[in-house]
Order: sequence, then C-alpha cells, then structure tokens
Amino acid sequence: MKVLQLVTSSRPFFEQQVSALEERGVDCTVLEVPGEHSGDSGRTPTDYARYYATVLSAVRSSSYDLVHANYGLVAPFALAQPTRPVVLTLWGTDLMSDRTWLRSCSRYGARRADAAIVPSRVMSRDLETDHELIPFGVDTDLFRPLPRADAREYLGWETDRPIALFPYDRTRSVKDYPRARRLVEQTEVDLELRTVSGVDHEEMPYYMNASDVLLVTSKRESGPMVVKEAAACNLPVVSTDVGFVRETIRGLTNCTVSDNDGALLGGLERAIEDGGRSDGRESIDGLSVDSLGERLYGLYRRVLDRDDGMSYPTGVSHEV
Repeated sequence: MKVLQLVTSSRPFFEQQVSALEERGVDCTVLEVPGEHSGDSGRTPTDYARYYATVLSAVRSSSYDLVHANYGLVAPFALAQPTRPVVLTLWGTDLMSDRTWLRSCSRYGARRADAAIVPSRVMSRDLETDHELIPFGVDTDLFRPLPRADAREYLGWETDRPIALFPYDRTRSVKDYPRARRLVEQTEVDLELRTVSGVDHEEMPYYMNASDVLLVTSKRESGPMVVKEAAACNLPVVSTDVGFVRETIRGLTNCTVSDNDGALLGGLERAIEDGGRSDGRESIDGLSVDSLGERLYGLYRRVLDRDDGMSYPTGVSHEV
C-alpha cells in the first residue's frame, strides 16, 4: 500500500504515526507545506500555491493508493486531486479554531473525504458528519516514569526547589505564558517556573520527570499531546480546560483541569504540597502508537475495499 501523507508542519505524534504505518508495510511519502512557521507567524499564500503544484505532481507521477490529509488546512489539496481516495485527520486547532474560515475548511474537508478522523471525544461531539474516533498514540516506552533526581542530574538542573514545567515557546500568545507566570507568582508554595521548547522529542521525558507539575494555560489546543505524555510519566498536570485534557486527566491523583485561576492555583499548591506523582500512566492504556498504527491501517483497508460508494449516516461517530 502506498500513501501520500499531507501535513502543514510535522509533529512528533505525526512522525510516530507514519513510523507505525511503515512497520505494517505501508509505504508513506510525506509532503510538508513549504516555508517557515514559528510562534504566531504563518506561511504565505505563495507557499500554499507551491504546495498545490507539488501535490498534483506527486499524485500524477506515482501510483499512490490513497491520500491522507493531516490537518484541516491541507484537506483542499488532497481533495483537489480527483483520482485517489482521501482520508482526513483533524487535529483540533483546525476544527475548533477561532478563525471561521479554518473551521469551515475543516468541516468541508470532513464531509468530502472518504473517511474523516478525530482524536478526541470533544471533537467528535463537535463534528456533525461521519467520522472515526482514533486517539493519537503515546510512545509509552519513551514516556515513562524516571527518578526525579536522576532526571535533574541528566539535565543539569541543580536545584531542590519544586518546578512547574511550561512546555511551550513563551512567545506563542495562544499558550498564554503570562498567565502561567502570574499563577506561579501567586502561589503560596515555593515554586519555580521553567519553560522548554525546541528540544528533541526524545529529551522531553527527562524534562517531565525532572519537574513536579506540568502547567498548561493555553487558550485553545488540539490536544495537547504533551498532557498525555505527562500522564505516561506520572507527572501531575494542572491545565486549562482545552482539547482532550479533561478526558485525559479526569479523576487522576494530583491533577486539575479548570478555566478558573483560583482552581488552577489550588491545583498547583496541592500538587506541590503532596509532593507525589500522579497515576496517569494507567489512564492511557490502549492508546499506544502500535494501536494507532493498527487502527489506521484497518481504516485504510476499509476505504480501499469500499466499492459501493456508501458512507455511514451523517453525524455518526465510530470508535475503532
């Protein structure tokens, strides 16, 4: 099976998805939108015009079995080629964006694709067209609990103070670093705020295990995957109610999800005063990268085997 994978910008969870498919014999070619994207700056219309030509050229020159668009913004490019079935995975910041045109583009793509995928129940409730619910996978071999002292020694963190980890570029306004800083400054416990961004994905488990709590203050999120990865490390999480955070950490020890500053402050203080870890690793059973690969491969096969042109009734989600 040969699959053309379209993506705006590659992410670690997407790269894991491709690897899991290739382990099952799927030959994947990844086409990423050209140009630079960092912080709050995006690509230009010229970048997307170049991308359109690249996608059409790739489909014409190679015998792909299907095209998989990863993110709503690349759905039109997958649908613009009329010869291959299209699978669309929505990531969250597309379907639930504050930009009307992006939400519309994502919903249109989901209606027109041969199969649509969402990774969370929150998104599933919001998408009123046929789709599959397939959560993003977590590499539980990489993201695992480690002794805090060992992780701090590895990173060179020479401190005994408890640390709240802010796992984003502080210049990205949607992540709301000022709110994270304000919350830490207002706590009645001794707490240090540290940020991490732009490091190798393989290094992130050390940052998580070296910290006492993960602090997410995002205004909106497609996941965030970092919360599932923290759960796999048994790192307590204090987060705003975005993406699939609530369904990931609901009921877990030393974890808090709320949009209220008072509740977030209380969550930070309880996590530090308790001094323990969470029991989040138990909550991600069945969401391994291997499981993701198996589910996607099965969906690909159903799309390719479907010959009657029928789809499921509108508005029905299917958890596979």
